[in-house]
Amino acid sequence: MSDTAKQKHESNGMNGKESQDGQNEQLLHLVFGGELSDLSRVHFRDLDGLDLVGIYPDYKSAYDAWKQAAHRTVDNAHMRYFIVHMHRLFDPQDNKDVEVE
Repeated sequence: MSDTAKQKHESNGMNGKESQDGQNEQLLHLVFGGELSDLSRVHFRDLDGLDLVGIYPDYKSAYDAWKQAAHRTVDNAHMRYFIVHMHRLFDPQDNKDVEVE
């Protein structure tokens, strides 16, 4: 993520924002990965072999897990890990101004 995108991400409260009842909202992020069959597109070689790293309550936690998983598999050029912003799926209108990479 570029520095500009990170700043926009953080300024939009993506690391946790307060809800109307005063509690921090859970901005869920899914981290998963798998071996790609072709490096020019996202097409997994084996769907049964996907590595579901976990679901995290904020972007920073998800990023840390993504980085750790990616480092574990650095020797496999076909292995890729992704962060899915699940909270955007729940309420896409709330996040229409957030840059997607």
